[in-house]
Amino acid sequence: MDSGLCMAEYESPCGALTLCSYGGRLCFCGWRRSRHYERQLIRMGMMAAAGMPTGEDADTLARASKQLDEYFGGERRRFELDLLPVGTDFQRGVWRMLAEIPYGAVISYGELASAWASALSARAVAQAVGANPLSLFIPCHRVVGAGGALTGYAGGLEAKEFLLRLEAEGKINEIIS
Repeated sequence: MDSGLCMAEYESPCGALTLCSYGGRLCFCGWRRSRHYERQLIRMGMMAAAGMPTGEDADTLARASKQLDEYFGGERRRFELDLLPVGTDFQRGVWRMLAEIPYGAVISYGELASAWASALSARAVAQAVGANPLSLFIPCHRVVGAGGALTGYAGGLEAKEFLLRLEAEGKINEIIS
């Protein structure tokens, strides 16, 4: 395994994703249709320019793709990869909370902000959720608006609805089995 930045494409049932890894850790899983996609790729390029040379990390990207296949196939509920989320301390704190939202569950931005246990607004938390560089692996699709309303998602609202439906069906199948 090389310690450089490596990139691969992944075609999901609800949209195209770009995967990036660095030194055996997944650092990016972004929707190509996202309005922030270009900016996120520039951030990856800046990481490379700052001393993270481009290289091969086929094992990490292959494991990420396999786990995504299993997730979309209803066989996986939790990802098992080392992650390298690049962001501020506040953003990484919010992303750690996102990672704890159980498969098939949803939480509102307000509930997430309250769980943060600070005076920060739901808007600041929502901005951190929106900056998540590891979509799916850090499940920001499980965050909804007040009253359960579907709100913005980097992959689009159709992808968010698809993911929530996929997880809801998986929970129902688990109960029936």
